[in-house]
Parts: sequence; structure tokens; C-alpha cells
Amino acid sequence: MNESLPPLVPGTLYLVATPIGNLEDITLRAIRTLKECDLIAAEDTRRTGQLLKHFAISKPMLSYFQFNEAKRSEELLERLRRGEKLALVTDAGSPGISDPGERVVRAAIKAGFRVESVPGPSALVAALTASGLPTDEFHFIGFLPHKSGQRRNKLESLKNFEGTLVLYESPYRIERLVEELQAVFPERQVVLARELTKKFEEYLRGTPAELAEVLKKRTLKGEFVVLIAGE
Repeated sequence: MNESLPPLVPGTLYLVATPIGNLEDITLRAIRTLKECDLIAAEDTRRTGQLLKHFAISKPMLSYFQFNEAKRSEELLERLRRGEKLALVTDAGSPGISDPGERVVRAAIKAGFRVESVPGPSALVAALTASGLPTDEFHFIGFLPHKSGQRRNKLESLKNFEGTLVLYESPYRIERLVEELQAVFPERQVVLARELTKKFEEYLRGTPAELAEVLKKRTLKGEFVVLIAGE
């Protein structure tokens, strides 16, 4: 370890951002944290295992995902009580942002433990800054509800927001979302950002109707960040 860099602090939960596509997204600090921690709590140990192998990192891992949050939170708190240095990662991006992590962070803070963010890749920021839409004010929604009625109600509730709207969507629902945007935001400029930092990264810009025409001609793969211009 570089002696000029501070060592990891025992009894600390480190929230480590991981690549959203390109493995070069990762920061030097993230690599050092993963190398020096005692345990890595991962959303998918297989996915994280590939990342660790790429950077020649060998550390024990513990699975931590939506459906075992309560149990794992207690286990992680016990390890923090023993003075262990824990790294929490998700499949891609920053833990807790539309990914597991929020619950264990609250539990660690409530129990009096130190929580430290190791910032890095974020699909939200990457898409917003390259979208061409205003960045001075924005509202992050995350994933919309799956049920059509709830999705439509959520979009309707956002009509009067002045800043740029940012949400995540899967390739399986992107066509339906564009149809809903035609009904709720017919005149707004929309940006579909997909495959961020990967080989086929792409930004599609236009009104919902224009984007619907594109989707009729092409099958778009990959996870999407959808940005909608403010009122």
C-alpha cells in the first residue's frame, strides 16, 4: 500500500461503486478498497467474482440482495462489531441507487458504525451529462412501477416538474414506456441512453413520437437511462 494513502478504518462499511459497462470505469481507490477490505458483500457473487478476477483480487464474498437484506444486514453488523472492514458492491454503479444497499446503510448508521462512500461510476450522471438536456436541476425517479396504471399515474405526477426527469428502464419495457411518454409528454424532448460506457453506447434523441418510429425499425438491447426535458 502507498504509505501516503490512509489505511482502511476497522469497523467501517465502504460503499464501493463498480463499473457500469467498461471495466476501466473503476477507480484506483475502489481497487485499493477491495484489495484491503476483510469481506465483500456483493449483490451477485458470480458477477463480482469476475470483476475481482480481472483485477487479480482475492477476497471472501457474501451475497447480499433484495430478498435476504434483513438476514445479511445482521450478519454484516456483527462483522462490523468485530472490527472488520467491509466493502459493499452491486452488479454495476453505486450501491443503494436503484440497487441493494440502502437498508444495510441505515442499519449501520443506526448502530453507530462509520459508513464511507467510495464514489465512481453512475449511469445516472453519465447519461445526464451527455444528454444535452439541462443539468442544473433534475429529478431522479429510478425504475417506474411495473403495472401500467401505477406507471401512468407516476408519470402524470411529474408533469409540472421544471427540471430534467431521469429514470431507468429495461429493454423489455422500453417500447411501452415510449408509448406512455407519447400520451403524457408528447411535446417534450426525450433522450434514450443505452449500453453506457460499453462498445455500443448510444444516445437516441427526439420527441416520443420520433423515438417510437425508431423502435419500430430496430430492436434495442441493454439497460436504458431515459431522460425527459422539463416543462
